[in-house]
Amino acid sequence: MAQGMDLLEALKTKDLDQALKTVIAHFKCEIGTIHKIESDGKLHLRAHTAGIPDPILEASKVIPLGKGIAGRAAQNKKPTNMKSLQADTDPRIPIAAKADDTIGAVCVPLLDGDKVVGTIGIAVKGERAFSPGEEELLTSAGRVIAQQMG
Repeated sequence: MAQGMDLLEALKTKDLDQALKTVIAHFKCEIGTIHKIESDGKLHLRAHTAGIPDPILEASKVIPLGKGIAGRAAQNKKPTNMKSLQADTDPRIPIAAKADDTIGAVCVPLLDGDKVVGTIGIAVKGERAFSPGEEELLTSAGRVIAQQMG
């Protein structure tokens, strides 16, 4: 648990790129995104790592609530964990998200109290299932990031 506390303390920054790098390193992931819900009610990309394939990056610049892994995490106010986006038959997941190699991904809402202000998603290229404990820690991390977003 000490590692989790260290992670949460390290996220007390207004720098979303730095926050994302910290989360990626902690969870041993390769790629990630942070989206913020803007006045139009959609998720807008605010930070991302290098290495996200262009079709996915393009599709993730603005995401309607309920669409794809980030849109579902925001709409449902809970983690969306998909061992492989490739295997998901949900028609709301854009084709672009399935265009790359197999990917293990989890996305959680950024919660400020009970209000969703955005999402953070992390992924690895290759299959990976994120444990309930990892989802819980990522959700806690998301709360810290949400508070920093103000």
